[in-house]
Order: sequence, then C-alpha cells, then structure tokens
Amino acid sequence: MAPKVLISDKLSEAAVQIFRDRGIDVDFQPDLGKDKDKLAAIIGDYDGLAIRSATKVTQKILDNATKLKVIARAGIGTDNIDKDAASQKGVIVMNTPFGNMITTAEHAIAMMFAVARQIPEASASTHAGKWEKSKFMGVELTNKTLGVIGAGNIGGIVCDRARGLKMKVVAYDPFLSQEKADKIGVEKVELDELLARADFITLHVPLTDQTRNILSKENLEKTKKGVRIINCARGGLVDEAALAELLTSGHVAGAAFDVFSEEPAKTNPLFGLPNVVCTPHLGAATSEAQENVALQVAEQMSNYLLDGAVENALNMPSMTAEEARVMGPWVALSGHLGGFIGQMTDEPIQAINILYDGVASEMNLAALNCSVVAGIMKKLNPDVNMVSAPVVARERGIQISTTNQDKSGTFDGYIKVTVVTSKRERSVAGTVFSDGKPRFIQIKGINIDAEVGAHMLYTTNEDVPGIIGTLGQILGDMGVNIANFTLGRSEAGGEAIALLYVDEPVPAAARAALAETEFFNQIKPLQFDVS
Repeated sequence: MAPKVLISDKLSEAAVQIFRDRGIDVDFQPDLGKDKDKLAAIIGDYDGLAIRSATKVTQKILDNATKLKVIARAGIGTDNIDKDAASQKGVIVMNTPFGNMITTAEHAIAMMFAVARQIPEASASTHAGKWEKSKFMGVELTNKTLGVIGAGNIGGIVCDRARGLKMKVVAYDPFLSQEKADKIGVEKVELDELLARADFITLHVPLTDQTRNILSKENLEKTKKGVRIINCARGGLVDEAALAELLTSGHVAGAAFDVFSEEPAKTNPLFGLPNVVCTPHLGAATSEAQENVALQVAEQMSNYLLDGAVENALNMPSMTAEEARVMGPWVALSGHLGGFIGQMTDEPIQAINILYDGVASEMNLAALNCSVVAGIMKKLNPDVNMVSAPVVARERGIQISTTNQDKSGTFDGYIKVTVVTSKRERSVAGTVFSDGKPRFIQIKGINIDAEVGAHMLYTTNEDVPGIIGTLGQILGDMGVNIANFTLGRSEAGGEAIALLYVDEPVPAAARAALAETEFFNQIKPLQFDVS
C-alpha cells in the first residue's frame, strides 16, 4: 500500500504533484491546519504530515497519530511542533533550512539599509505630503563594521553580501573554524569584541538555551554607542525591553526586527519607537523561497517514506538517499545486534558500548547508533524506533559510547555491541557479507557464522557429545523445522553455544523438553524483524 501524506497548510501545486509523481497518496487540505479538532480526528490515517506555520502539531495531535512516521515543515522554524512529544512517539521532524536562505539573508541586508537610511519613516513622511529632507539624516554602510552573530548558512550569505558592500565583517560563532572564516573573508572574534567594535549587529542563530537573550541587557550595554541592531533570525535572541531603553537613551541608534519574542506581535516594547523598523516575520516571504521550500519538503518526505532517506531531521541523524542505499544492510545489522542483546538481557542496562571496525567505521555512525539502541529498547517497548529509542535510553540513564578502529581482522568491517549491567557484560558482533545479508559472527567472544532469521533459538551448554542430536531430536518431535544451524565453542570441553534459525517460534513445550535434558545452561527464543 502506498504511503499516505496529509498537507494541512497552503503548499504549491507543484509540490503536491511531486508526491503524486512519486506514487504517494496525497491528501491536500490547505485550510485544515486551522481546525485542530478536525486534524486530531483524521491524523491517524496518515504516514506523513506536511505543514507550514498555521498547523500546530501538539501532544493531542500526536496522541492520535497512530501511523505517523514523519512531520515536515516547509520552512526553517519548527516552534509550532512539539518536538519532544514527536520524538517520544517515534516521529521524525524535518524542516527545509536551505530553501529560504538567500531570501532571509537578503531581508537582513534590506533591513540594515532601511534602518541606516530611515527609509520607512521617510517614506511615511513623504506620503503625508511633507518634505522633511533634513530630518532623515542617515549613515553609509561602506567602511562600517558589521558584527555577525552566527556565521552558518544564512549568516555566511550575509557576510558575503556585506563584503560586497565594502563593509568590514567580524563574526562570532563557536562553530566557525578559522579555515572557514578565512574562506568567507571575515574576522573571527569573541562576542565581547564584536559588541565593542560593531557599527551594525545582525543575528543569525537558532533559538536555544545557549542563544536565548544572547543580546541581554548586560551585553547590549557593552555595544558601541550608535550601534544599529538587526534581527531576522528568531524572537527571543534579544532582550527587547532592554533594547527599547537603550534606543530611548540614544545609546543604540536604531533597530530593525523581523521576529519577536511573542508572535503574532500585537504589542512589543519596540513598537512606536523612532528609527525602529519592524516587519511581520517576512524573512522567507518571497515567491521564490515559498516555492523552493514547498518543493524541498515534498522531495524530503518522499525520499524518507519510499527509500528511508532522512534529510534535515531535527530529532535524529540525517541520512541521504545514497547513504540509505549503501547503509541499509548495516542499519538492519545494527538493529539485529541490538535486538539480540536486548532479548538476552533481563536486568537494567547501565551502558551500551558500540565498536565500529573497518568499513563500518566510515559510515554514518549516528544513524547506526540509533538503530542499535532501538533494537535493544524494543524489548521494553515494541513500538520504539530509531527516533524514540535514544530518548528512552536517555530517560533511563543509559550511557552510550562508540569506538572506531581500522580494519583489524578477516572481515572488511564489523560492528560489536556490548551492554553493561550491574551483573555482567554481554557482547555480540556482526557483519554484512557481499550478498548484502547481515550475519552474527561472534557471541560472548565465541566465533560463529549465523544468518539472521525471523525466529531463532539460542542455547548455551558445556561442550559435550550429543548436543546436536538432542536439539534435532526434540525439535523434530515437536514439529519445529530447523532452517539453519550454527555452533561455536570457546575451546574443546569449554563453553559452547548454538544458534538455530527455525521456521516458526519454538513452542514452550519444546523449550521445556530441552531444559529437562540438563544439557543446557540457557535456552532463549529470539525474534527479529527481517522484512
């Protein structure tokens, strides 16, 4: 059955057609997002939800979203999505950060011109029939110092445009390398130095616990007298009340804001102040940007629902369509390894240690980590997936660590998973053969070569004669057919293991009959999703 997607906000017809062309059943209801009760009533029928800003994806919506796999926002901001609730539910949240980069950067530059030359006030005055030429004395941008807080995708474009205007550009960004700073032609500085030197300050960072009120009252007071501040990024980055005080005192010469701490902004400390330019969150409001993000959201959702590619996800590692094709068997393997250990472990897990060897170490390890953890957590909650598993693990205080190493053995690469409890450590390793099929290659340090089947039986015993015959006889008597059979032992006469791939679940009566032989120390039925 084809995946089913609901579009609950206005999206271009070209984007709707992309879904149709990819074979996805799409339901286009552009006004539904305004009716939260109706949305909650029907959301359970859909695998994907495409939205803009009008739809609010709340806990109530997610509680009813029994089939939902992905929510995609056509745009950058996802404040209208309860991302914590989505993660708990195992729903991927995507945005489209690249479709409106140029538009938002251009708006910041336009706002900088507007506040520098007092264009809105001059326009209003002229429309009113006044000719107040001497009243609106502006400043040039040429040779002024622009301080850019956040030199990522959008901030980087602003830096480029500002250099084209012959401005001196200084940037504060903890993630900006010196090499990247040199490449884009900016001077990398600390925040205090930027505040002291900049004639104009523009913000281009997301709103996080670290960036909230980054221009606090204290930091605003550190700015150069006569500074002008532009915010086209996110409301909440600037203490608006403190800025209003400094605008009134004359320390700050002007401000241009497209975003506000509360939106829609009906009232704000900045409203009504002279030389403050305000626009109603227009950063992405161009026809080109709206079309770009709509097309991007349709492609991203289609790629995920059809091919498993995860692009621009906010609550799990991204994985391109090409990565998904190459890594598919390794993602399956990592899930099986986690599933094996999860089903074998009965006591609370304290830590999960994952070793990546050879070719496995060169892959998207964040995605593989999520698959391992999901496999382990499924014993506690069968509905857990790669999105929700890390959340569940974190809530339980489980420590997760990874180690990478170069090829160290027979295989081109392998993954080894070890869990630590208060009683023991347990490990299992696996690889992917050239046929693309995952294999278990080591359990408890004992080498094996076992295919992964939907129904398996794991046993441990002392290495003595008769085990194979006993297993075959008892399972045969119970009508259980063995599809594949793998043995391993630590040494002659030492600990031995068997891993059987059977056609159907091993009944409790068969397990009881095996236990009565007193050969086996452990008998454990296992199940794996090999679809």
